[in-house]
Amino acid sequence: MHQGRLLQLACRIVLAIASLATLTGLSVVGADERLAGTEQLTLERPADELMVAGLRQFCLRELAASPARRDELWQPHRATRALLQAHVAACRERLKSSIGATDRRVTSDPAAPVAFELLTTLEQSSVVARTDFVTVHRVRWPVLEGVSAEGLLLVPQTVRAGVVALPDADWTPEMFCGLAEGLADSAKLAKRFAEAGCLVVIPTLISRRDEHSGHADVTFTNQPHREFLYRQAFEVGRHVIGYEVQKTLAAVDLLERTLQSSAGTHLDGPRPIGVVGVGEGGLLALYAAAIDPRIQACWISGHFQQRESIWQEPIYRNVWGLLNEFGDAELAGMVAPRRLVIEAAHAVTVTGPPAARPGRASVAAPGVITTCHLDSVRAEVLRAVAFYRVYEQEPELRLVAQDDQGAGDPGANAAFEAFATGLSLAGNGTAPAPAWQPVAPPRFDPESLLAAAGAREARQFQELQTHVQNLLFRSHQARDARWRKNPTSRADWERQRLPLQNWVHDELIGRAPQTRKPPRPRSRRVRETDRYVCYEIVLDVYDDVIATGLLLLPRHLSLTKKHPVVVCQHGLEGTPYDTISREPGASAIYRAFSEELVHQGFIVYAPQNPYRGGDRFRVLQRMSQPLGRTLFSYIIAQHEQTLDWLETLPFVDSHRIGFYGISYGGKTAMRVPPLVDRYRLAICSGDFTDWPRTLISNNERFSYLFTSEYEVFEWNLAHVANYAELAMLMAPRPFIVEAGHRDGGQPSDWVAGEFGKVRRHYDQLGLTDRAVLEFFDGPHTIHGQGTFRFLHEFLDQPVAP
Repeated sequence: MHQGRLLQLACRIVLAIASLATLTGLSVVGADERLAGTEQLTLERPADELMVAGLRQFCLRELAASPARRDELWQPHRATRALLQAHVAACRERLKSSIGATDRRVTSDPAAPVAFELLTTLEQSSVVARTDFVTVHRVRWPVLEGVSAEGLLLVPQTVRAGVVALPDADWTPEMFCGLAEGLADSAKLAKRFAEAGCLVVIPTLISRRDEHSGHADVTFTNQPHREFLYRQAFEVGRHVIGYEVQKTLAAVDLLERTLQSSAGTHLDGPRPIGVVGVGEGGLLALYAAAIDPRIQACWISGHFQQRESIWQEPIYRNVWGLLNEFGDAELAGMVAPRRLVIEAAHAVTVTGPPAARPGRASVAAPGVITTCHLDSVRAEVLRAVAFYRVYEQEPELRLVAQDDQGAGDPGANAAFEAFATGLSLAGNGTAPAPAWQPVAPPRFDPESLLAAAGAREARQFQELQTHVQNLLFRSHQARDARWRKNPTSRADWERQRLPLQNWVHDELIGRAPQTRKPPRPRSRRVRETDRYVCYEIVLDVYDDVIATGLLLLPRHLSLTKKHPVVVCQHGLEGTPYDTISREPGASAIYRAFSEELVHQGFIVYAPQNPYRGGDRFRVLQRMSQPLGRTLFSYIIAQHEQTLDWLETLPFVDSHRIGFYGISYGGKTAMRVPPLVDRYRLAICSGDFTDWPRTLISNNERFSYLFTSEYEVFEWNLAHVANYAELAMLMAPRPFIVEAGHRDGGQPSDWVAGEFGKVRRHYDQLGLTDRAVLEFFDGPHTIHGQGTFRFLHEFLDQPVAP
């Protein structure tokens, strides 16, 4: 018999028993070992551990399946040249958006009076060193409003081509051109290209050091500079990758001008432009060449491979939704049919973030970089070949490996020659380059070079931080442009609300698969008092993915009537048991609010959410974001499955189910009920605030920049929806905020300011009584006064005597 039919039959039996119990005066809710209509639950480990482990398996399968999905999307084996070109053109815009390379470059206007600026003072020339053929200048060039790039410009006597040379993040421009020690001779690519007649630009990249990762008025951390900027930029739809791609493309803009000017007028024909990158620079080179068709040749060393394990790499490589469209092969397909040289080499090893030094908070996200396995490189190159085959240009894609491990030093002669011929350059760069002649000996010693490089990076770091904070400051304007609709009626708002609801779900949260498994409910009795019975419930959601929680039934609940349900959600690292506990630790926060509500006659369901287990759950966010999903994608699916099941219970009124969450449960209140209309009201306790500012303000002690909660950052949230906009999606349903003045996580003035926008919206709809803010003079805890009255009023539950 179909499982649904069995469940219906079980419910009828329960109703019959309830009717008999009512007639005979017996207690309606007994103390059976399991809830009627469910299977007996047996667990070999705690349900929260099963949940997190199951989600991990689910995410790994989804990541493994992503290349096949991209193949289906791109269909390179069936594409024509015209179709592929059209698809790539659209993909370039989406890729730029994905990495936040969306701001207009000041160098992109051919009429703008901008150029490479030689950095010189009365005491110091811009010239750092020279040979008989090449001169090295310190330079700066504009990129965005308020953002510049700095680095070195290598100018040969005869210019035949232009190259942007992108070092690894831990290499300085001086190292990449051989002015400073630390690299194998073969890896000093910039000097080799300059000697071959290339005008070479070497931008400074943000490093993996941590000197500037913090604030003097708050604390300093062990986050790599790239992570500290990543956290800030991610919330405003920008990315350290995107900023450095913009710097690369601004260099291309200026190289294009320079190569058309007097620097090379004595040469006939075009002067091509290429990009070369090693390690982190290889990542940037691949993105830049994929985006900009002016780049005629690209050389990637020590980076190209299968990308389905991106979640194990440092978080500053995390790109929202990347693997839905773009693996390394697809990015290579966007470079096609231009020359692309992929060198399997050892670039850099990163075993994790810097160790926290005394006085620094150890809050950095985990992540490693290892040498790309040659089998992985070859497999991804094989996928990339399909794109070059469409253009009948397979020879333009070159794979070079110096040994059978693909772990040699960067800069193999074969790779150099392949890239050089892609730029129509003669020679293979094997001739020994002359030694640099320092122009200013006091500035050429290692200590001086290191100090100058550190000061240069500090300027670059601060520029990007300022740019991000300015975007945060102005982000309300973007939100207002979309959300301030001033609806004239509730019907008018409902027409506006549904598209906004779908947009938030897609852009901010991400969608888990729509098709869920039958729930196959299992239960076991875990607590019994004279006032209620508590069952642990487990439901299937997807393969390996469960929803679980505690169902609290008042002892004298009549099964012949429909009753309201309050879903009580725990916070970070909590469990449903915390919401019924009277022990000092849990009770200090939760005040046993699930138990208090069941005492007041409500049915209570306390779900387990997956934010438990430290890095075991945080890594789920890392696995999910490259697929355009978040933890809340799965939490929504779990809650939908739970609501489906609750609605089958004969004593549950599906029209009177409310949500009450605190702390991370308050985050859930702001992300689940606004998108799940079956929740008829929502209560956010201890979390409502100006959320983007709380996340990334770089001078506030409670900012998430300074915590280990690296999973909370949501792509472009500041431009999509703050908490006010998310709460607006609740309307016309009731919404209440519970906030303690001494919460510590959100200042009362921030809470009130953000809630004012919610109240304005409800006032415009004539629903003033449905939007409530209750302050109390207390800490981060359930207050349970106005919120309990709110539940009784809007779930139509009489107050228990």
